[in-house]
Amino acid sequence: MLPIHAADIQLAQARISSVIAPTPLQYCPRLSEQTGAEVYLKREDLQDVRSYKIRGAYNNIAQLTPEEREAGIVAASAGNHAQGVAYACKKLQIKGRIYVPKQTPKQKLDRIRVHGNGNVELMLTGTTFDEASQAAKEYAAETGATLVEPFDARETIVGQGTVAAEILAQLTALGKQADTIIVPVGGGGLISGVASYLADMAPRTAIVGVEPSSAASMKAALENDGPVTLQDIDPFVDGAAVKRIGDNNYQVMDEHRSRVHLMDVSEGAVCTEMLDLYQNEGIVAEPAGALSVTGLGEYRARKGEVIVCIISGGNNDVLRYNEIVERSLVHRGLKHYFLVDFPQEPGQLRLFLTDILGPNDDITRFEYLKRNNRETGVALVGLQLGDAADMEPLLQRMEESHLHCQQLKPDTPEYGFLV
Repeated sequence: MLPIHAADIQLAQARISSVIAPTPLQYCPRLSEQTGAEVYLKREDLQDVRSYKIRGAYNNIAQLTPEEREAGIVAASAGNHAQGVAYACKKLQIKGRIYVPKQTPKQKLDRIRVHGNGNVELMLTGTTFDEASQAAKEYAAETGATLVEPFDARETIVGQGTVAAEILAQLTALGKQADTIIVPVGGGGLISGVASYLADMAPRTAIVGVEPSSAASMKAALENDGPVTLQDIDPFVDGAAVKRIGDNNYQVMDEHRSRVHLMDVSEGAVCTEMLDLYQNEGIVAEPAGALSVTGLGEYRARKGEVIVCIISGGNNDVLRYNEIVERSLVHRGLKHYFLVDFPQEPGQLRLFLTDILGPNDDITRFEYLKRNNRETGVALVGLQLGDAADMEPLLQRMEESHLHCQQLKPDTPEYGFLV
């Protein structure tokens, strides 16, 4: 791949400017107060397709030859790239086929269809982005359709780099300079574009990349001096759940590795930040969209440092919020599950409530299986604590009780069945 420079990204900015408007850069008082830094949020969730992905997709598709447009295009996506491709197909009147994983949130599927407006055919394939990507590549080989990569292509990376160009221009208008930009990382398209632009235009600006801990493919690539395929990933942070980063993305990141600091964060922490963004700033971020702010919570900010967090997308299905709240409570140490053996005698539940439960603890789930041929019956009990510090006293009371209580631990098969 040819090197990417700021001039390439500036040309892309001119190319897409008639279709894609700049997104706001908003000062965040809450996060600034929490960190002691001067924190700004780059609101890519406010794009027409609610994600920065439209930048790379449109920049790529707009440069296709007439013959390539006539042959049609094909793409694979976890959902956001698909919306950018669909949007471009509608604007440029190109026919396309898009492959997405079967568990892609319904909200994203609906928006892909709306943005495509009859110009795209949606194919649900496999359980991960990587499986959908393989299907798209096979279709391209069979039909001659042009494959529009979501991250592993030069023109896609160049288009994503326009996010950094906007950030620097917006800060300059405020009389500011960016000390650190925190970037969500999935396949590596966005951080590759940001790093390429900053290398020429703001070489002193630090870059922090944030991955979900269960899909840290960029970290694995840099540690192994090349892209590697992760065996298992958690698809919850769907916009960043990629088993293998792109070869071109690795090439860019390897070139800039001395300027980039990577971190990974838990899915539970991401859920907590999603809820905080919604409740405090009114921002509906999808899991990948909250990665940067989640990383900010673990970043040691200097007092007065100018930090920009890229909110990369806002395509979150409202039906997922029960799971989001649950994961957040577990992450904060407020939600726990137990198997409790109750003697089949009157008053045992009352004893559990009075002798074991604390004054601020609530039972949120109770499933009891009574067996007539046994002296005890097992109940699944879900508890929500008033404070995470109440856990140790609770366990102590359970230990001292005549009831046998077994805690179900996260990251075990039985726990995964519940949450």
